[in-house]
Amino acid sequence: MEYVLLVVGFVLLIKGADFFVEGSSSLAQILKVPSVVIGLTIVAMGTSAPEASVSINAALAGSNDIAISNVVGSNIFNGLVVVGVCAFLSAFKTNRDILKRDMPLNILVTFILCLMFLDGKLSRIEGGILFAGMILYIAVMIYHAIKNKSENEPEKILSLPKSIIYMIAGLAAVIFGGDLVVDKACIIATNFGVSQNFIGLTIVAIGTSLPELVTSIVATKKGDSGLALGNAIGSNLFNILFILGFSAILSPLHVLNESIIDCGILLISSILLFIFAKTKQHMSKLEGIVCIGLYLAYMGYLLI
Repeated sequence: MEYVLLVVGFVLLIKGADFFVEGSSSLAQILKVPSVVIGLTIVAMGTSAPEASVSINAALAGSNDIAISNVVGSNIFNGLVVVGVCAFLSAFKTNRDILKRDMPLNILVTFILCLMFLDGKLSRIEGGILFAGMILYIAVMIYHAIKNKSENEPEKILSLPKSIIYMIAGLAAVIFGGDLVVDKACIIATNFGVSQNFIGLTIVAIGTSLPELVTSIVATKKGDSGLALGNAIGSNLFNILFILGFSAILSPLHVLNESIIDCGILLISSILLFIFAKTKQHMSKLEGIVCIGLYLAYMGYLLI
């Protein structure tokens, strides 16, 4: 029964995030908020809502292992599997802005997180620093986007009452789904005699990263495989700055030695992905296969 409820939790997380994004985006357009601001805030946070709900619920419940491993595991999955699968399906050129700004920033933020982990905890002050970094990142992104006037075409707008209903229902589904996933993941870990850290790095991390994988594969089939890289890097930055930052502000997180090692692996994979993307400003099918192979090797390491 726990497995069924775990799947139900993932469905609530993913569909709830969709409803929340659609409702809040429509409300923002009704209030005349520029679409570029909507894209960089509401939609970006919406795609990270499953990870946020799981990690924040876990932090509040005292399940620090899942709160941290969910983010670290999701980021490794995004960088190696999401980008790797899309590169394998269709090789793509890498965007200059992502190469010059987002990928180096992702490496820097991951490196800072590794340093914060070394003392065995993520304090409220460190969480505040990460969260402040997210606010600064969004502000800079919005400034550049408005400066370049990259306004998107307006999408279909829901009515005001419907927008509010979508937002409330979506948020409720995300919160309840996150609570369900954390609860059932802990029970499954206990039943199998494995750590919450292992469950967080595998089942929970992969489950909460499904929206990024599906979105990127759909984009690849439409001939926009380069979107996968921006999607993965943007999600990884939000996961560290917003989710871990906010989780630590709510409740300081204890960091396991295993999590320090996993964060180091995340840093290495981020640097490797940058090298692949930087080489000829192109991600080849072979590089995609290497990324997927490295993730499978990482899964093998976790099972040992």
